[in-house]
Amino acid sequence: MRKEQHHKGWNEIKTNDSWALFKIMGEFVNGFEKMSQIGPCVSIFGSARTKEDDKYYQLAVDVAKSIAEAGYGVITGGGPGIMEAGNKGAHAAGGTSVGLNIELPFEQHDNPYIDSDKSLDFDYFFVRKVMFVKYSQGFVVMPGGFGTLDELFEAMTLIQTNKIEKFPIILVGTDFWKGLIDWVKDTMLSQGNINEKDLDLIKLVDTKEEVVDIIDSFYKGHLHSPNF
Repeated sequence: MRKEQHHKGWNEIKTNDSWALFKIMGEFVNGFEKMSQIGPCVSIFGSARTKEDDKYYQLAVDVAKSIAEAGYGVITGGGPGIMEAGNKGAHAAGGTSVGLNIELPFEQHDNPYIDSDKSLDFDYFFVRKVMFVKYSQGFVVMPGGFGTLDELFEAMTLIQTNKIEKFPIILVGTDFWKGLIDWVKDTMLSQGNINEKDLDLIKLVDTKEEVVDIIDSFYKGHLHSPNF
């Protein structure tokens, strides 16, 4: 009897998994249709927990303003903290402000600076991550937590393995990121787990001017297009 119940339980799981494909496909279709109409954008990542009086919040606002003034839209994860700052800066500069929202048990609620027609909701992290990578012409990575590191290293991995076209990945905040970069060099590189040229995938800066200069320099002579 117990064996029959076990098989029944697994069959129900398999059936639910199969039906979940339609929901996943729906998120991809909706995301592709909306994002493909937005135009060249830069994604800004960072902690949802950063407060408005934090220096990195204001820096994210200033960076986003400069990106928008340079003619790019800004994409964030749509929530509070650094994400809010990114949308706020884009909105203040009259630029395109996109939010890729996801429902979480804490932290996440969409911020008020996203364009009303450019707020997308996701249940699946992996679908949302595809939208960031596919429709961004660059990643600007502010101080953050596990989610920020997840986005950073996924993009680096996809570029390193030639799964997507190379685009600028810019870490903002030397004080925050230097320890990680030193560890990558002193441990990962020294033990042969990466190549020295892999370090060229990322740039470490502290100012909005450096961010825009890197993006503009990269795209001189390049076409803006989806990345895969």
